[in-house]
Amino acid sequence: MAKRDYYEILGVSKSASTAEIKKAYRKKAIEFHPDKNPDDKGAEAKFKEAAEAYEVLSNADKKARYDQFGHQAFENGGGGFNGGGMNMEDIFSQFGDIFGGGFGGGFSGFGGGGGQRRVKGSNLRIRVKLTLEEIANGVEKKIKVKRKVQAPGTTYKTCSTCNGSGQVTRITNTILGRMQTSAPCNVCGGAGQTLDKKPADADAQGLKVAEETVSIKIPAGVVDGMQLKVSGKGNDAPGNGISGDLLVAIEEENHATLQREGDNLHYDLYVSYPDAVLGTSKEIDTVTGKVRIKVEAGVQSGKILRLRGKGIPSINGYGKGDLLVHVNVWTPKTLNKQQKEFFESMRDDEHFSPKPESSDKSFFEKVKDMFS
Repeated sequence: MAKRDYYEILGVSKSASTAEIKKAYRKKAIEFHPDKNPDDKGAEAKFKEAAEAYEVLSNADKKARYDQFGHQAFENGGGGFNGGGMNMEDIFSQFGDIFGGGFGGGFSGFGGGGGQRRVKGSNLRIRVKLTLEEIANGVEKKIKVKRKVQAPGTTYKTCSTCNGSGQVTRITNTILGRMQTSAPCNVCGGAGQTLDKKPADADAQGLKVAEETVSIKIPAGVVDGMQLKVSGKGNDAPGNGISGDLLVAIEEENHATLQREGDNLHYDLYVSYPDAVLGTSKEIDTVTGKVRIKVEAGVQSGKILRLRGKGIPSINGYGKGDLLVHVNVWTPKTLNKQQKEFFESMRDDEHFSPKPESSDKSFFEKVKDMFS
């Protein structure tokens, strides 16, 4: 099932300000919160949908990528990539910022309402190099990742400072009277648990480094510098925390003969004078293998042959780009006596005199066509 537009979910326009996006999300979160809609799976789905939309649109970098590439900037049909990638704990962790520290209203799980919050482990970042062929066709990569995991034998106990709530309450006297504020426990960091026992090879949080092979499905059409997310494959958090995420930065390797420009590819084809005069067929590289193309007799240097659909698939799913073959007639730099005599005899021959036709576009017209 296709995802709905994030702006449509929150009911805002693309030009909406950060404040307007935040206000719209607050309204949706209150409307569809599970505590207000018990056992209503439809409301729960809309609650998660709104949180996912807000997580993307409230982040300037993610919003820019979404505006340019749509949902494809974050998802690949599975494998852990999605715009929100959020479970209910992720969503509730936003509410301290969205609703303010005093918001509670009887809703359970809200970070600002005094409930225990689960600590999230730190994210990991890796770079994955892809060939042009892998980018064009999509690929599944198996990458070895060193991440912190809970060491076997590690146990935790309830924090004695906050009694497992993850929050500590302070009462201060002001000119307006006594005010009560809540903040994450400074002993357990809001987790509600502290380390009880750990093996000798674990760190102070009961974690140790382990190597794990992670399978990453990368969709076709990704762009150099794009960042994908694999949820839950970052570092573990101590106690009852949730794992961080693995952030995968795409790095595009240079191709030997093809140059990428957006979804289009460019190929420089060099032909000899005899081939240009008589016509020929040439085998060229594409991202799906080699193909043979026909070069018409009398081809002019600078002519562009367009192979439709032989480029890179659009990350938004809007078809494929083209492969543009640039014909270059190769001029020999050295000739033997017989060859020189032939060309000397042809110097004044009318067949060798330039006679550009209206269909022979200038260099600037060709450049203009390429970008139109």
